[in-house]
Amino acid sequence: MIISDKKATRYHTQRHNRQLVFTTIYRHAPISRAGIARLTDLTATTVSNVVSELVAERLVAEQASVPSTHGKPPILLRVNTDGHRMICLDLAGSVFQGAIANLRGEILHRISIPIEGRTNEAALAVAYDLVDALLLAANSSVLGIGVGAPGIVDPENGLVHHAVNFGWNNLPLRTLLMERYNRPAYVANASHAAVLAEYVFGHRKNYSDLVVIKVDHEVGAGIMLNGKLLLGHGFGAGEIGHVRAVEDGEICTCGNLGCLETVCSSRAILKRAHAIARDHPDSVLHRFAGNEAELDLAAVIHAFEAGDGALQALVGEVGHYLGIAISHIVGALGPPYVLITGSVVGFGPPLIDIINQEVGRRSLASTVSHTRVEPAGLGSDVVLLGAAALLVHYNIGVL
Repeated sequence: MIISDKKATRYHTQRHNRQLVFTTIYRHAPISRAGIARLTDLTATTVSNVVSELVAERLVAEQASVPSTHGKPPILLRVNTDGHRMICLDLAGSVFQGAIANLRGEILHRISIPIEGRTNEAALAVAYDLVDALLLAANSSVLGIGVGAPGIVDPENGLVHHAVNFGWNNLPLRTLLMERYNRPAYVANASHAAVLAEYVFGHRKNYSDLVVIKVDHEVGAGIMLNGKLLLGHGFGAGEIGHVRAVEDGEICTCGNLGCLETVCSSRAILKRAHAIARDHPDSVLHRFAGNEAELDLAAVIHAFEAGDGALQALVGEVGHYLGIAISHIVGALGPPYVLITGSVVGFGPPLIDIINQEVGRRSLASTVSHTRVEPAGLGSDVVLLGAAALLVHYNIGVL
């Protein structure tokens, strides 16, 4: 037992040092070995050994030295951005999306496949089709497969506990992907992936306390606290879409009444937009009456921008309920930033302004003054880049 404990301690120390060195290079490149030692308090020998491993694995590369007036110029290190590729999947919508990304989260190639009502094994088969096509398109070593999935997800085991829209219950998605493709795979809830994306790649990256609200087909929050992803007991942290927002409201897909998703999701907005198209002859949307299949969120956003009065009220209501939900998050956690992402962000500054007004009205002034609600910076690729962040975070070890 004593020998085993020593081996475990040595292994964990080596793993920690590797994560620390790579994270330092990832955040501060170009940087010298001596610079890494100063920032990490690791010995020069430890840094040199870890760097040698990372260079051999093509995760880190040396670059030209800078001129120095004090002896031999140091060799600088950078992330070997194109040394590996990452396969990224976004399975949290009516269209499954896939992409190839490099180690800096730059998307190099993308594919999308409409789900068209597929569920269970048929929906899973679409995910496999995406990976098959992306592996064929990758022209470099593939580091692994990252997935942003819908529903309640256990990221430690890659298990989709419950995704109602696809009929997935206790789906061992990570195991299935690893066995099929013989590569590392990581799976997280789409909203959790979104906050990882912003933390690793976004314009608010490296903020140790950060909240991302994803408002799309579903509504959910990803929360970073002290630089760690908050999962919650049962992995349901951030499931704000299924918190009651309207007493005696409409029935939700989860079976409860008046959930936030019933008034704020893109599905809820389109449902209201269809009614506006039918019942308001003065609405810009009225031209879709009788042909509602062509009425999508882009058309709704266009009509809103054109000044459609009925839609002004609808967007005001969406902002009102989102503001209420966010005010509770601000009161409980006090994050410096709450970032809004998802298709509903297409309504632009008017929506964000309404949210901020509601948060301000419903929060302690001294608390809300330290929180800024703004659109996320990664746009519609946020879940794909979250899948990439899963690989960078869990497989390589960026802290």
